[in-house]
Amino acid sequence: MDRKFESDIDRRSYLKLVGAGGAVGMMGTAGCLGGGDGGDGETTTTEGGETGTEGGETTDMEVTEIVPGTAPGFAPFEFKEGDELVGFDIDLTTAVVENMEGYELGEWKEFEFSSLIPALTSENIDLIAAAMTINDERKQTISFSDPYYEADQSVLVRTDGEFSPGSLDDLNGHPVGAQKGTTGESIVQEQVPDATYRAYDNYVLAVRDLENGNVDAVVLDKPVAENFASQSAVEVAFVEETGEKYGLGMRQDSEFIDALNEGLAAVKEDGTYEEIVNKWFGQE
Repeated sequence: MDRKFESDIDRRSYLKLVGAGGAVGMMGTAGCLGGGDGGDGETTTTEGGETGTEGGETTDMEVTEIVPGTAPGFAPFEFKEGDELVGFDIDLTTAVVENMEGYELGEWKEFEFSSLIPALTSENIDLIAAAMTINDERKQTISFSDPYYEADQSVLVRTDGEFSPGSLDDLNGHPVGAQKGTTGESIVQEQVPDATYRAYDNYVLAVRDLENGNVDAVVLDKPVAENFASQSAVEVAFVEETGEKYGLGMRQDSEFIDALNEGLAAVKEDGTYEEIVNKWFGQE
């Protein structure tokens, strides 16, 4: 992960009570998991909902379903608001697929972040939308869309604590937390060798342990750190510039990679992307 709202009151109330966690688990029935190529341009849609071929015959339009997966608990990118899965990645993915002719978005499935790539490669899902950083290690296993967001890493500490680190070196000798499988975890393990590292399934648990004094710092993506800082008794001590870029993840043999990139380009060109950014990051 490399991860204010339309209704600040609702989201702040929710995050204070239960944190930005949770998720909806569901599975689609057709398309990438069950075959079908989503149409190859040989048919055209009519207003009556049928398709016509050059031979004059009519058939139902073939539509391929893309089953998306995410890892809630990473507000404002993906989290639960009541029973509803919401966030930047949810809205963006919906808009992108709506711009992909011959495809439709299935129902979301939810996993811990570290389980998303295994779920993708085992064909439990077709697409990862979870503020996942594009990197060489992951690209050995999956393919990514064009980048859709850039972020750095931040270090969170307790607001009322005495620990005030100014660099990664200052974290050595301290208990430091991060979410499994994230850039934050890699940074702690590779660049802070003398820290006592504690891994968490999600950042809601990590920040809760920070507030309770069980760790002295948590390393996570800057926009998500800022969100926690606005809702909890934690603050950003410093930002570590990493220049990470997020991408949507697909299997390397996915047939819709080009179509998805075209859909992403379309939402950027028509202003939808900017609207979604304004909605979730308060850039009115």
